[in-house]
Amino acid sequence: MKALTLRDLNKVDSLRFFFEGNFEPNNGLEREVSPLLDALEKGAVGWTPTFVKAIRKRKYSRDAVWRALEERRNEYGAIIGLYRTESPAVSLVLNLGPARGRFTLNASLEVQPLSFFADADACRGLVAMARAWASRYPAEHAAAHSVADRQLAGSPSFGRDDETWKRDGFDRVYELFWLNVFGPKLVDSVGRERMLSTPAHLVEELPNGSVLLVLWPTAAEFASEEARVVQARAHVHLRPDLDFDTVLSTLRERSAALVPVEPRFHPDVAPFLSRLPDEFVISERQRKIAELNAFRPPVPEEWLPVAHPSDVVNPERVLESYGDLSEGLVAALHTKVPSIMDETAESLTDLDFYFWRDNFPERYTRELIDSHTVPALGAYLGDVLVRRLGGTWVLRAKMEESQVRVGKRVWLPFLRARRYMQSRQALLDYSLTQYFHEAERYRP
Repeated sequence: MKALTLRDLNKVDSLRFFFEGNFEPNNGLEREVSPLLDALEKGAVGWTPTFVKAIRKRKYSRDAVWRALEERRNEYGAIIGLYRTESPAVSLVLNLGPARGRFTLNASLEVQPLSFFADADACRGLVAMARAWASRYPAEHAAAHSVADRQLAGSPSFGRDDETWKRDGFDRVYELFWLNVFGPKLVDSVGRERMLSTPAHLVEELPNGSVLLVLWPTAAEFASEEARVVQARAHVHLRPDLDFDTVLSTLRERSAALVPVEPRFHPDVAPFLSRLPDEFVISERQRKIAELNAFRPPVPEEWLPVAHPSDVVNPERVLESYGDLSEGLVAALHTKVPSIMDETAESLTDLDFYFWRDNFPERYTRELIDSHTVPALGAYLGDVLVRRLGGTWVLRAKMEESQVRVGKRVWLPFLRARRYMQSRQALLDYSLTQYFHEAERYRP
């Protein structure tokens, strides 16, 4: 049983439901949490959690939840996770404790992929669960929507500074999501009659004065033209100060930003670039793919048509020193880049990705990079050209001039390493992956 990590939840778009309601701790956690679990078990159509995680992992059951809450309970409350190991993947974190002068039941749910909620029954189940939670645990505001589109909307700050949005919360209708719960205070600020007359798929007044509003029958179609028109009309209805055409134009821009872009990376750097999009948040990914599709690395210039003759007195000692440098790099990085021990083209791509993800050139001091990393990386790169492309070292007293002959060209791995380590952008412009594939064309 494996709990979902943040990286797992960033693979494809998910449905996220944030809910923070009030509860009465003096009634006992079991009595207070049972209605939440009742609604979850009835409403989770096809996505019921399969295990509970606290200090230990247990197969999902009511008893497992009570044990988990007891394990994690302290003076500040309790936090547990409910997860699902098969598709659709589920992460539901329950946080019970005091917050802002009251006791809150905070449920943060993600179900992946969002496309699962193209199914009308799954959406009806989720709406029923939200209705039950909002009726039992009074909430100021709750919403369920696409993770990617929430990011594009600027949720939860909506352009405010951290201090302001954390203090004021969702104190006005900054945005409408697929599913919305508005507490009585927010309903009254808008006007109850206006709220209840919102043009949407479902508008329902709950017993405690809250209003449940669902824009469209299914969550997965939120970005369709029809759903965006409904979203814009409903938002302008609740916020007459907004302009419909402006709101709709913004929503269309967000939909366009989420249209899948087919990767068409430059073949010499495709093994490296194909790993980068997943490092960006879902909302930025398609734009980044388009940018990387357009990226064309400079043609490598770190080579010579004719080798400078060797000018070292003791080549064995020089090669031994290069071997020590290369082994030092392997020793330093073998746990973070296990393939580095293989000295292959794939190892170079793994290094490219590691250095880029770690922002290595800008994270560490220039003195460390120039005096240690660059020489070690140049020696390692040269060894890969020797081992995998049948190259031969042509040694020079000045390290940066040392060459590796591959076919009719001689390559300058130390010079490439120095240029490579200048900045994060330089890791793309002077990638080890591209350099290897360029040299590979001249292999005898």
